[in-house]
Amino acid sequence: MSREALTKMTKIEVVARTVDADAVRRQIVAAGATGYTSLPAVTGLGHHGAHEGRQLFNDRDALTLIITVVPDDRADDLIEGLRSLLDLTAGVMFVSDTFVSRPHYFR
Repeated sequence: MSREALTKMTKIEVVARTVDADAVRRQIVAAGATGYTSLPAVTGLGHHGAHEGRQLFNDRDALTLIITVVPDDRADDLIEGLRSLLDLTAGVMFVSDTFVSRPHYFR
């Protein structure tokens, strides 16, 4: 199957502190996204050093990856809202074009 048979949309991925993940998810829902995937206890190395997965009794230092896909016409408002949120707290956002096979799932 080629991409020509698929529908272009925008994928937004946010890595945020777990304590901020609900605020990210609320913005995604408020923007009209039909869903998201949330992966707790992600690990990695970034601007603030290494992050381990969830540590016992310590959600504050853990990170969560939240992924959503939205139609292009809903992306800009969501991106702006998430940028404003991330200006106030730690976290990163990645935005990319993606192609989906079931566009009605995302409208």
